[in-house]
Amino acid sequence: QKENWVIIDSIKGAEASAVIYSISETAKLNNLSTYNYFCYLLTELPKLADKDGTIDKNALASLMPWSTNLPEKCRIPRR
Repeated sequence: QKENWVIIDSIKGAEASAVIYSISETAKLNNLSTYNYFCYLLTELPKLADKDGTIDKNALASLMPWSTNLPEKCRIPRR
């Protein structure tokens, strides 16, 4: 797996990768399908932005991996 990180050649790229990795791992810990969760985030985040692209931090609460407001398609069924 170490080879996957070789392509990161800048500090900003490393920071962006770390953010994505953190979101992915937090989603897993909250029993979410990472693919469906990221699809949902990428669909819903633009809807929260104002004309300048700013998103109110309070509006993000409903998109957090631990939110009870996430759609069922994001959740992994418990066995």
